Amino acid sequence: MSIRSFQILLGLSGVAEDERPRARRWGDWFEWPMILLAVWILVEWYVEAKGLYPKKYAVISDWVILTFFIAETFTLTLLVRDKWRYLRTNWLNLFIIITGLPVLWGAETYSAILRSLRLLLILPLLTKFSDVARRVLAHNQLGTTLLVTFVFTVMAGLLIAGIDPSIHSVWDGIWWAWVTVATVGYGDIVPHSPAGKIFGAILILFGVGFFSLLTANFSAYFVARGEKQIHEEEAEEIRRLALLEVRLKAMEETLEKIAKRLEADEEKEEDASAGEPQDRS
Repeated sequence: MSIRSFQILLGLSGVAEDERPRARRWGDWFEWPMILLAVWILVEWYVEAKGLYPKKYAVISDWVILTFFIAETFTLTLLVRDKWRYLRTNWLNLFIIITGLPVLWGAETYSAILRSLRLLLILPLLTKFSDVARRVLAHNQLGTTLLVTFVFTVMAGLLIAGIDPSIHSVWDGIWWAWVTVATVGYGDIVPHSPAGKIFGAILILFGVGFFSLLTANFSAYFVARGEKQIHEEEAEEIRRLALLEVRLKAMEETLEKIAKRLEADEEKEEDASAGEPQDRS
């Protein structure tokens, strides 16, 4: 099964490639705010689990997040050509909106469902993040690649710190996420809960892919530096050849002018020679 088919199955397809350019541009624009929301949800989820975040602020934050989902779904549905296909292949957004509205209206009553809904929100947001990361990594942009890896590691650290009770702080979670993504695994911090172990296994798979791409980006960066120097040298040679070509052309034009003058002088001399006997007679 391809990644695209898997995203369609999960209801996270996004805007199709054959849709209107304007719809695809808006779809790309919505990706970055949604990625920031994913980071915020993880931070909020962690501090609320530790009792450091007032519930009234959490409800306000949930309304803001749900409003973003509504705005994205409404805007893109309005812009795409095939509206039914967009809604059908992005059914998870509709599910989150339809489920989230009544839950938020009764936030106190449905607090357990609300916590589960926040985790569900992470799925489409992380999918958008993975799409952006894949496009960035494919273009061999080293600086952006490092930024993507950093954000991914921080998000994973926040998530494991909230999932596993044996990881007591965000810093421990980020450290664990870093050594796991790097496939080093010091063993000083390890998850003990089943959910933490499952998440760790998934993170290792992501880590292998991320570090392979990161290594490829480093290689591409240094190769690109060498290629840049070669291209500069080639450009200099081309400039010199072009200059020589201009000079040769100028010399050819000068030689042609000289040849024409010589021909004209010869014709004059021939005319003069031909006219002398007639004058003597």
